[in-house]
Amino acid sequence: MGLDRRGFVKIVVGGVAGTLFTPVIWQSLDDVSIWSQNWPWIPRLNKGEVKAKAALSKLCPAGCAVKVKTVGGLPFAVVGNTANPMSKGGVCPVCAAGAQLMYSPARVKSPLKKVGEGKFEAIKWEDAEALLVEKLTALKGQNGKIAAINGDETGSAGEVISGLLAGLGNSGYYMMPGEKFVAEKGVKLMGGSGQPGFDIAGADLVLMIGADALDSWGTTVANQKAFAATRPTGAAATAKFVYAGPVLNHSAAVSDKFLPVPPQATAAFALGLANLLINAGAVSSASDFAEYKALAAKYTVEEVEKATGLKAESMKALVDLIKAAKSPVVIAGASFGQGAGALDFVAGASLNVLLGRVGSGMTLLPAAPKAVAGATSSDKDAASFLAEVATGKAAPGALIVYEANPAYALPQADDMAKTLGNIAFKVSFSTYMDETAALCDLILPAPHPYERFDDALNPYGVAKPTYLAGKPVVKKPVQDCKDPVDVLLGAASKLGLSLGFDTYADVIQAKAKALGADFDALAAGGIWTGEAKGGSLNLGASALAKVAVAKTDDKTLAVAPVSNQANGSATLATPPANLLTVRETELSGKDLIVQMNAATAKKAGVAEGNKVKLSAGKGELKARVHLNEGVAPGTVAVLLGFGRSAWDEFTKGKGDNVYKILTVSDEAGTGLKVWAGSTVTVAKV
Repeated sequence: MGLDRRGFVKIVVGGVAGTLFTPVIWQSLDDVSIWSQNWPWIPRLNKGEVKAKAALSKLCPAGCAVKVKTVGGLPFAVVGNTANPMSKGGVCPVCAAGAQLMYSPARVKSPLKKVGEGKFEAIKWEDAEALLVEKLTALKGQNGKIAAINGDETGSAGEVISGLLAGLGNSGYYMMPGEKFVAEKGVKLMGGSGQPGFDIAGADLVLMIGADALDSWGTTVANQKAFAATRPTGAAATAKFVYAGPVLNHSAAVSDKFLPVPPQATAAFALGLANLLINAGAVSSASDFAEYKALAAKYTVEEVEKATGLKAESMKALVDLIKAAKSPVVIAGASFGQGAGALDFVAGASLNVLLGRVGSGMTLLPAAPKAVAGATSSDKDAASFLAEVATGKAAPGALIVYEANPAYALPQADDMAKTLGNIAFKVSFSTYMDETAALCDLILPAPHPYERFDDALNPYGVAKPTYLAGKPVVKKPVQDCKDPVDVLLGAASKLGLSLGFDTYADVIQAKAKALGADFDALAAGGIWTGEAKGGSLNLGASALAKVAVAKTDDKTLAVAPVSNQANGSATLATPPANLLTVRETELSGKDLIVQMNAATAKKAGVAEGNKVKLSAGKGELKARVHLNEGVAPGTVAVLLGFGRSAWDEFTKGKGDNVYKILTVSDEAGTGLKVWAGSTVTVAKV
């Protein structure tokens, strides 16, 4: 029997809520029974010594350095690692649920082979690996016939995947379009190279343009610690935080100032701010300053008001704050890679150039040494790749999917799922039965983060080169799984390729050595940091000349996908215990709630509680309306993370997936597929 949100809350209130948040978690076997009597998949723990082992939890995009508490070798709770200088003992709400997720009923329990529509049979590992090698052998040497989609921007697994494809004569290595991927393209448009970083801890003014840095952008735990450090108890704040974006989200709620800016107008907002700063005397030695100044002059306060709804007084007050700051930093982007383009990044980053903050507030991280020979960094995104598959321009015979869920987390999601059907053989390396895995021909279960070796190089947002690594905290995985990298290295060997390593553990140790880091210290919860590189950036004026603001009318609204890290991410559904944090204004029963302000709702002809249909392209979703004055004009806010068609009974069929109604456009001059400016029609049902 499925559970709706209300039923779920009735079951677990006083049970899981208590066990997760009381200081003494396991007082007796009675405490264990609170979990097990309702959730039979949670193991019973024996009495014994409580131990805490360091681990790297990559359940969230940034990765959290944590301590996993165990009894008799079984994990039962997760806490932050106080020895880690980045997280300083903090942990995000997803990684905090890591122990629970080890035993999730959504886990893939053994290798599965598709035998019919939506039907799978369990097979032995040797048979599964033989099938993978057979399919790759048949396509070896045929460029364009083997492709891979990687959803992990920080792990060395990408080196093995790209190295394997190169050895097989294929160049089809694609990334899910996350924050790091887009920002690196933006840096190139500004005449630089490398990954941008942001020194939030060293700033006395942080302007976040669309980047929900205190919840779901960058290294959120470290960002939260930096924010907290500026708010000492009983003393005045030492830094100001300003959020400019479409929704009064978690970052905006605690900031000193919130400026409602529609999602399609963030670049216009940044250029309007640049115009005011230049008029107030800001200059730059960048080679394209004259061109930039002329471009910014077009974004007068009147034009910015048309694009954003912001009054001149609000913009001028922000300029005064920036002028008074000694070490400001501007960060721009969309949380969890929500389709913001490189131009949005450049518009925000150009303010750091204008303010002379490149190398201090905004840094550049150099490329790290590769551990795997032949490995490449991808400059191609999965959305562009699947668009080519849909039109027949690309015709791969086999697709490897690693830590990615393109069937759920790319725009026009239903079409993306259908497009995957054009590929004859698809293999998913996934810990959980997600939407993409359910469409694949072979599912090879990956270990949970506490069951495997893994690493994280330069989580997006860090100001300095940063490397973390972890090793298993349990002797044996809960399910019959194998490390995906070990499987791919084994396949490479059988295909006559030598990537130089036998196991992922060997790869990570080699990466640590190449960086000059101590692997054992990293695995014990340590961290390696290097130095950001020097260099200068231009203002990106030639690229910014192509910025355009999407137009809306009374029946067409801009879509603002809202991230809430507790709800999980593209690759992870909401942990069951975290459903307790979902509000009635976000999900009511199985109905998704969308939010807009009263004036926008009136123009759209809808009111509080109305059932509506949002449509764009071939996609549509149904929801109920909630009025919220914290939503920018002309905007409808939709919470990410719902509308799952796979996973478990706690998340499946609850709400709807906002990616279904996001529409893709080609960003001028970058080749990127973007969807941050998606618009929809709204109609009462």
